[in-house]
Amino acid sequence: MLAGCGVVPGSQPSERGVRQAGSPAVSATRPEARQCHAQLGQSGSRFAPLPDKFYGAGCSTVNSVRLEGLGGDRGEFAVTNLGAVACPLANSFADWARYGVDRAARQILGSPLQTIETMGSYSCRNVAGTARRSAHSRGEAIDVAAFVLADGRRISVLSDWNASPREREFLRVIHKSACKRFGTVLGPDYNRAHHDHFHLEYGKGNYCR
Repeated sequence: MLAGCGVVPGSQPSERGVRQAGSPAVSATRPEARQCHAQLGQSGSRFAPLPDKFYGAGCSTVNSVRLEGLGGDRGEFAVTNLGAVACPLANSFADWARYGVDRAARQILGSPLQTIETMGSYSCRNVAGTARRSAHSRGEAIDVAAFVLADGRRISVLSDWNASPREREFLRVIHKSACKRFGTVLGPDYNRAHHDHFHLEYGKGNYCR
């Protein structure tokens, strides 16, 4: 689980990213934020823009949203335990859920995706063993633990990374798919700290382990 977790409280509920009157001022006034929100809405995702927050010590959440549902080919996917997520990361995550995870679940496991279980997003902390702030301290990383399918099966990184052939194939396919959409992707083969989740980080790099 995320150490030192400090999830930002949610703003007023919204539909397709449209903020209700009377909710806090958000970064949507900036052109890049408006464009990002429009892209996220077009994906079929439901989300609420969040106010910019600066917590000190190098931790902040700017141009962030709270994801309430992700759009899919055949319906909506639920997502658990997420606080503030940087909007560009949310767009990558929505695309991965739809085109990477759900389609792989249907093709390999024979059942569509229903829910993505996460360990959270924002957490004001350093990269383990360093003095450098983690991408979690900016809401620019999501840790994913498991996937629940429509037929009730739960596929977790912890239990199924080295389980039966189909579960193994599914997790490795979606890990590889994530590497095409995120700047940094870390999983069980990276180190012991990631034995139970995928770390998905926004950025322009291409580090996949």
